[in-house]
Parts: sequence; C-alpha cells; structure tokens
Amino acid sequence: MTASPTREAIPAKTRDALRASQLYYMQDLTMEAIAAELKTSRSSVSRLLSHARDSGLVEILIHSPLEGPERLEQQIRERHGVTAHVVPVPDHTSDVERLERVALTAARVLAGFVDSNQRIGIAWGSTIGAVGRHLPHRTTHNTDVVQLNGAGNMRTTGIMYASELLTRFGAAFEAQVHQFPVPAFFDDPRTKQAFWRERSIRRVLELQGGLDLAVFGVGSPFAEVPSHVYQGGYLDAADYAALSREDVVGDVATVFYRADGSTDGIPLNDRATGPTFAVLRRAPRRVCIVAGRAKVPSLRGALRAGLITDLILDESTARELAGGPKPAP
Repeated sequence: MTASPTREAIPAKTRDALRASQLYYMQDLTMEAIAAELKTSRSSVSRLLSHARDSGLVEILIHSPLEGPERLEQQIRERHGVTAHVVPVPDHTSDVERLERVALTAARVLAGFVDSNQRIGIAWGSTIGAVGRHLPHRTTHNTDVVQLNGAGNMRTTGIMYASELLTRFGAAFEAQVHQFPVPAFFDDPRTKQAFWRERSIRRVLELQGGLDLAVFGVGSPFAEVPSHVYQGGYLDAADYAALSREDVVGDVATVFYRADGSTDGIPLNDRATGPTFAVLRRAPRRVCIVAGRAKVPSLRGALRAGLITDLILDESTARELAGGPKPAP
C-alpha cells in the first residue's frame, strides 16, 4: 500500500493552490479576500487557481439546464449506446479551432479516466496529437502507455512523431511508454507475419491485447484538418484506389473499415500494423475523440463496429450524429 505524501513532501505552490481553491470554490471567498488571507496579491491568487485547474487539483463540472449539449448527449446514448461528452463550439468556427477546443476538453476528460495500475493504448493521429498538447498532470503508479500502431513510411521512420506524442502522455501521467517500432504499413503481408513472430514485437502485441483504456480518433480523407495517415505520405494512388473499391469510409489506428463497420476483405488491412478490432474491443473503456462534421461517416462506421464506449466531440458534429438513423442491431 502506498503511503500518503506528507505535507512537507508537497511543493509549496501546490499547497498554496489547494488552499486558494478551497477558499474560492468551497467557501465562496473573493480573490481579494483570499489574497488578504494568504498575504499575497490578487494576481497571484488568480495564478494559483489556474495552476490548480491545470494540474488536476480542481475539476469543474458544468450541468446545463439548457437543451444543448446535454440533450445531444442523451440522444447519442439512446441511439448508439455510448457515453458522449459534447463540447460547445459555434457552428462558424473553423475546423482547426474546433479541433483545439475539442482537444482541450478531451484532455481534461481523459485525465479523469486515467488511474494507477492501468495500461493505456494510444493511436497516433492529428486529433490525439492535439489532445496530447493539453493534458494536465496526474500522478499515477505502475501505469503503461502503449503505442497501438506503427508510424514509419517511405518518407520517415515516424519515430520522432510518434515518440513526441507518446512522451506527452507518459509525462502527463508519470507512465512508462512502450513504443511500437514498425512501419504503419508493410509492403508485403508476409513481412508483417514474420515481424509478428519476433519476441520484441510480440511483447508489445501482448501489451496491446490487455488494455484497460484505449484512446483514438477516426481517420477521414474528407476533413478540413486531414487525418495524419491521409496527408503524411502513408498511402499512394494504388492504395487510395483499393480503398475506394472497398467503399472504405475511415480508419482507426490505420485499420480501415466500411460504413457498416466491417473490415474483412480490405487488402490494406493485411499490411496494416494497428490492432484488429477484436483486439481493440477487449479494452473495457475505449475513448474516441472527433472534431468536425466531415468525420461523421467515419464516426458512424466506428460506432457500428462497436469500437467506442466514450465519445468526445463538438456540438455540430454531435447534432449531425444524433440526427442520423439508428444503427442496425
């Protein structure tokens, strides 16, 4: 059993932030009154309160009585059987700004899901990269962050890109990071099969097979902010043609699927290094983060594939998703 930290072991800034938060949120004192009690300035109190929110000492929940996000969350739960977190974003907002606002909320929601003794799978991509930039710090013990799919291609090994993303998650949660040093797609399915027999690769595959939490976005070739797999040199003209022939609408962790969520018979998946959907579905909690209505077809396919338990998305995307037909049983 881990002993609780002593007062002396806690940094002074953290103690002051906790004290200021208790006075502000629990006792309704003004910042001027808190400044007087702590013998500091009002601006210092403001910084302490910001530090408390950013570091996870304080979590703010908003329960709106309006028929906005909460109504959409209920509709999505009824139609698709997942827990939705809808981020209010004006319709006229660009997809770039929309992504940042969703990523900021998603980072804070994710921090509430993470705990000690967990194994967390991360699928790299534009959306998850944005989330990583906003993660608050949360102290955990014996927690692992596992890369779900390789990142190399003909232009780059992808190590720097994937490593930076994973390092942010590892640093935020004080977790051990396990990289997956393989390309995103092999040229030949037989090469993949040979790699999968290597002990070093099997170790990562076994970690992927025992996840407690999986975090991913949905790839789409139609979004204003293109998914990384569609803009980073991972696919050539022949690949796009093959995906078109199979009526592919998107991917999760570089595994492609159709509108009905099926993956069988898609040749590129034989060369892909992401986990199969059967493996991904083993994780008890699977968090999907989506920004932009252009990704709705991809999102619906992922829902029909049964990949998602928790969904974080912007309001206009939620509105379109909630207004669509119910998935087939």
